[in-house]
Amino acid sequence: MLIFIENTPRAYAWGSRDALPDMLGMPPTGEPQAELWLGAHPGSPATVAKATPGKQTLIDLIESDPEHYGVDGRRLPFLLKVLAIGAPLSLQVHPDLEQAMDGYAAEEAAGVPVDSPQRNYGDPNHKPELLVALSEVRALSGFRSLDEARRELFALASCARASGDATGATALEAVADRLAGPDPDELRRAFLDWAFSGDGFVARALEALAALLALDPVEERGVDPERVAALRELVATHPGDPGILVSLLLHLVLLSPGEAIFLGARQLHAYLGGIAVEVMAASDNVLRAGLTEKHVDIAELCRVVDTGELSEPRFPCARLAPGLIGWQPGVPDFQLLRARLCDPDEAEDTGSAPDESAPEVRVSAPHPVVLVATAGRVRVERPEAEVAEVANVRRGQSLYVSAGETILLTGHGEVFLATVGGDPGNDAGSDANSDAGDRRSG
Repeated sequence: MLIFIENTPRAYAWGSRDALPDMLGMPPTGEPQAELWLGAHPGSPATVAKATPGKQTLIDLIESDPEHYGVDGRRLPFLLKVLAIGAPLSLQVHPDLEQAMDGYAAEEAAGVPVDSPQRNYGDPNHKPELLVALSEVRALSGFRSLDEARRELFALASCARASGDATGATALEAVADRLAGPDPDELRRAFLDWAFSGDGFVARALEALAALLALDPVEERGVDPERVAALRELVATHPGDPGILVSLLLHLVLLSPGEAIFLGARQLHAYLGGIAVEVMAASDNVLRAGLTEKHVDIAELCRVVDTGELSEPRFPCARLAPGLIGWQPGVPDFQLLRARLCDPDEAEDTGSAPDESAPEVRVSAPHPVVLVATAGRVRVERPEAEVAEVANVRRGQSLYVSAGETILLTGHGEVFLATVGGDPGNDAGSDANSDAGDRRSG
């Protein structure tokens, strides 16, 4: 079955006011709209569009016939989102499966209401996630080498001293000195503890950094201009927040459209801006470390976080077939595919399909698929089904595709398809998993 689904964007303070309305072809509401959830997560399940007189969620649909609409008789193990990031999100990590199960059980036993703002674990599931940029996306993702962070802090201190703030320079140098020692993992953990300890020296270092960024063109003094721009944004949106200092320990990643990052469990990260498609395990467990007004539990975050160095934040795609690429991080919960379609005569005139596209793309669907169109108009059909199934999906529209025969995509546009992890039915898909192993250094 090809079933149109829809949802109302979630209005978080960090959202863009116009990106999601533009994609959905709707007028802006005037408030930030941050995330469009396309799945069966209880927090915001998608609804079946124009199918029944009353509202029917995707959860209702799956529960009406779990064997036909579910995954092995259960709900979807993944959640697909479209993100419109207008301001920085919180610094955060997601637990691994064992940590999530233990944390959820402990809070249940303690009687913490599941909807309490002080709750860390809303469900017993892990939450690895993969993000693919639709526009340029800026993100903080994983710990970089301490030497790189120290060099940048000393460069900022030098700028402060040159601007006449000797006290501020000394404070920033002292922060850098906290990152020197024989055990990088322990140094990072200790730095997180210190940054959120309430130590007055943290506030002094933050004041010095804010004053420097406001008055001095530090990007002209050898400091990475992209890092300076990110720091200025964080200072403007979260003045005095210790997460600003923590951000200096992380990779700053600029993703071009089509580039991706995979955020495994326990990896510290924050999205800063841009529009993206994201797929994750069906969980909403978040442990925050600053840059937020929400609940912050540093002790629990330090217990959960992986303090190892990440050698490469970007995650490569695999070329599965003409017009089809995929990101397969080796988790059972999900994988993400992207199909680009062009008119047959366009490919014939040029001798090859433009922009990594093809006149048609076939995708096997042994498990349910959630599809969202991000450009143009794409025809989705199941030519081998007993009863012909066809849907024309324009930009901003979404489909729930039940498990069954291969789907054929034609038209002119771009769609993303989320499904469970594993081989999407293409022999070329096996290459992706070879890149999904341990990307950490050392």
